[in-house]
Amino acid sequence: MLEILLSPEAWLGALGIFALRLADMTFDTLRVLFVMRGRKGIAWILGFCQSAIFVIAITSVLSNLNNPLNFVGYAAGFATGNVVGMWIEERLAIGHIKVSIVSASLGAALAGTLREAGFAVTEIPARGKDGMVSMLSCSVLRRDVDKVEDIIHATDAEAFVISEDVRPVRRGFWRA
Repeated sequence: MLEILLSPEAWLGALGIFALRLADMTFDTLRVLFVMRGRKGIAWILGFCQSAIFVIAITSVLSNLNNPLNFVGYAAGFATGNVVGMWIEERLAIGHIKVSIVSASLGAALAGTLREAGFAVTEIPARGKDGMVSMLSCSVLRRDVDKVEDIIHATDAEAFVISEDVRPVRRGFWRA
């Protein structure tokens, strides 16, 4: 056992399995996120690549069961691939976010500021726990969420904000 742990070939094999599993799980994580956003073509390509890499990785582990480093490489690649996939998806910022805002007193001003910045806003009068409030709905591209949140915070730091993923949007106003 000790000779396996000291063998450069054993470490290279485990590193190769780690790299395969890292790629496999990165593709898998991205694939699931694209499926959730209705992007069938990209999901298909990622699924194909992911499954092909998986077969190679699992075959490598099963063909050399006497190397415990392979198990470590497999598990570490799985865990790391999830995180890398999430990191890449955050950077791509693909899709849309619905931002719902509840403002006790500055709803009209907030809607105006968001519109001046080029965002479409729907204003809805609503009744909250302590009386009338403004409820604003704003659908934005994911890459614009930070800008919208900065505008909200600068205009009404007390506003209640909820952001949620939405499926592909059809019709309506979108800033160019």
